[in-house]
Amino acid sequence: MSNNGNTVLKYKTDFEKIVVVNNFENRGWIRTDEDYDWNIYWANVGNVKQIFNPETGYRLSDAQVINHFPNHYELTRKDLMVKNIKRYKKEMEKLEDSSSPNKRNIMDYVPLTYTLPGDYSLFVEEYKRNPSVLWIMKPSSKAQGKGIFIITKLSQVKKWAKDKYPYLPVKENFVVSKYISSPFLVGGKKFDLRMYVLVTSYKPLKAYVYTEGFARFCTEKYSNDVEDLDNMFIHLTNVAIQQHGEEYNDKHGGKWTIKNLRLYVESTYGKEKADKLFDDMYYIFRQSLIACKNVIINDRHCFELYGYDLLIDSDLKPWLIEVNASPSLTTTTVSDRILKMGLLNDTFSIVIHDGFPDKKLYKDYKYGKQPRLGNFEVLIDELEEENEMPESTKDVKKNGKLTKDQKKRFPSSSGSRITKWY
Repeated sequence: MSNNGNTVLKYKTDFEKIVVVNNFENRGWIRTDEDYDWNIYWANVGNVKQIFNPETGYRLSDAQVINHFPNHYELTRKDLMVKNIKRYKKEMEKLEDSSSPNKRNIMDYVPLTYTLPGDYSLFVEEYKRNPSVLWIMKPSSKAQGKGIFIITKLSQVKKWAKDKYPYLPVKENFVVSKYISSPFLVGGKKFDLRMYVLVTSYKPLKAYVYTEGFARFCTEKYSNDVEDLDNMFIHLTNVAIQQHGEEYNDKHGGKWTIKNLRLYVESTYGKEKADKLFDDMYYIFRQSLIACKNVIINDRHCFELYGYDLLIDSDLKPWLIEVNASPSLTTTTVSDRILKMGLLNDTFSIVIHDGFPDKKLYKDYKYGKQPRLGNFEVLIDELEEENEMPESTKDVKKNGKLTKDQKKRFPSSSGSRITKWY
């Protein structure tokens, strides 16, 4: 078996995950451990860095695709994500009509965040203005809840800076963000959302959203009492933490499907509020990608499957917590395995078209027809949007001189065509 009946594809992977290996083998692809003789490489971020290091002298061929963009971290490092979104906000404010003060802005969905140690003095000023507000501190580039703690006193940060930071083996930035202390609860428990977005190109921007994400619940009921702030089974939803709790259920893994959550919100608060919640979530996905599109190096051999983490507050407003470059593909339950098997299968159906590598039809934005999407839906397609512009506007844009009015009418952040699944 092959992708086009003639050529057998070779895959390489840095992860011995069932859902990764099984997806490759189900397609009849052959595994290789060769450094350069592969067609598709599911790589860790460290090896991607080496591949795109100019000093290695290695160049990817037309018959190769890899699962990360060279500087994917512009979106997936917590400090850089906030920096890029803040910069994008300023750029958009220059184009906005001052008579529309209530227009949505991506920063309205990102908790107030400072980078330490660089923004320490700014953080102290903000803290002193509202000393009763809770803050949460996280390493910029770690995952699975590692190194996270909640701040109730400024002295905690000072003690951390004095006792721990100087002795870290590698000095890295930390981010400190306002803690969402009034989360939306189900059964009295806090949860967050994991949703997946696939990017196949940044220039032009082409992205898909997966409709089969999940909610991850804490094992203990929520409380923001001071004596409970150190209890990670109350405050952190990461499965890596919750699976060690006494109340953890290994049958369902403390998870709900996104569709079940949608039904719960709709039955409890009504369809209109549920629609607004999911519309805001899609807005976050689109705007965060647009905010980074001009700083991420676009390479035609690359794609990226992001894991978005969102938190919903008691007003049914979603907040962007972080974006993961390597979302966990570990499966803890049967439903988990089904979801992630389908996720990767649909990803490969989009990224690897029939005819690859002989016909080099592996980039969907250059492809003559829409690939098989499975449970993915088009989130944003700049090329399609440009084709829908009036001819006069296309001509102006081609010359790189959109008027201010045209920028407002046809910005890259304009609403994308989405077939809503809810």
